[in-house]
Amino acid sequence: MLKSLKSVGVAAGFATALAMGASAQAADAPTKMSVIGTWNSMTNYNDREAPFWRGIAKKTKGGVIATIGSYSEFGLKGFEVMRMLKSGVFDYAYGLPGYVAAENAVFEGGDLSSVTQDIVTQRKVAEASFPTLEKAFAKYYNAKLLQLYPFPSQILYCKNPISGIADLKGKKIRVYATSLGDFVEGVGGTSVTVSFGEVIPALEKGVVDCAITGTMSAYTAKWYQAAKYVYSMRVGWGLAFGAMNMDKWNSMSETQQTDMKARLDTLTDEMWAATAKEDDVAIACLTSNECPIGKDAPLGGMTLVEPTEADLAARDKVANDVVLARWAERCGKECADNWNATVGKVLNMKAVAK
Repeated sequence: MLKSLKSVGVAAGFATALAMGASAQAADAPTKMSVIGTWNSMTNYNDREAPFWRGIAKKTKGGVIATIGSYSEFGLKGFEVMRMLKSGVFDYAYGLPGYVAAENAVFEGGDLSSVTQDIVTQRKVAEASFPTLEKAFAKYYNAKLLQLYPFPSQILYCKNPISGIADLKGKKIRVYATSLGDFVEGVGGTSVTVSFGEVIPALEKGVVDCAITGTMSAYTAKWYQAAKYVYSMRVGWGLAFGAMNMDKWNSMSETQQTDMKARLDTLTDEMWAATAKEDDVAIACLTSNECPIGKDAPLGGMTLVEPTEADLAARDKVANDVVLARWAERCGKECADNWNATVGKVLNMKAVAK
């Protein structure tokens, strides 16, 4: 009997040792990540997204090994990215909430058109939105939201002369998100959906009269070849997200998760700081005689049109009466009430369906 018990004890000890060895081996195994970034013509991808993931193996001493490609390289438009993340095609994805808003209007709440005019306020809005968006990403896409970061401010680029917000009436204006379309329609224009890469020919052919995108995005994509006027009213921030497939996230140990989140938080801070600087740099390169990027950087030669106090007052009315009202109707009372209790408090605004 004693011998039998000893045998059981030895077997149990051996099994425990095996289990511990397997656990240690699993802990030592590198986490492999397939990442889809945004556009390789833009600084967010080239200067921050791609270097972070390409350098993570060295920084984690082989703990995380990642490959990253851009929408441009994969021929993606952005709208399909979260479905691909959900199905496990990618482990980590970057994108714009406007690309996933068709699933639920809650995704629009962190970057509603025309409600913020400065990046400090926009970061407060992003932070207030994070818990709500985190739940929505988990619910609709089986994804762990880990980053919210901005592209430079979204403003308007027009082919023909404009002097202010009143001149947008009757114009066909390129948008990429429903909320931007609400703003355009609120000022009397017609919203037109055109992919980013097709904007220059759309302007040249008269498919659109004006187009909306970020300042640095417009400069690096050379929109100045077709648009000659920059209207610097901020109608959005191109708030972007970084999210991980939830199954991949859950496969990581608590230590790995903590380390990954800390690294991504640092990257997010760098993205906000860089965007704050890039906004002014891009406008200078588009419109002035000097481009801060360097003496050999091309000059856009565009005419800068800045909003007047009357323009800003008109924008406020459109933001309240059209943008927020339409969004509240799309999202529903519970969603709007939650926004009012979080983001609305930051902005001192209220979303009420009309």
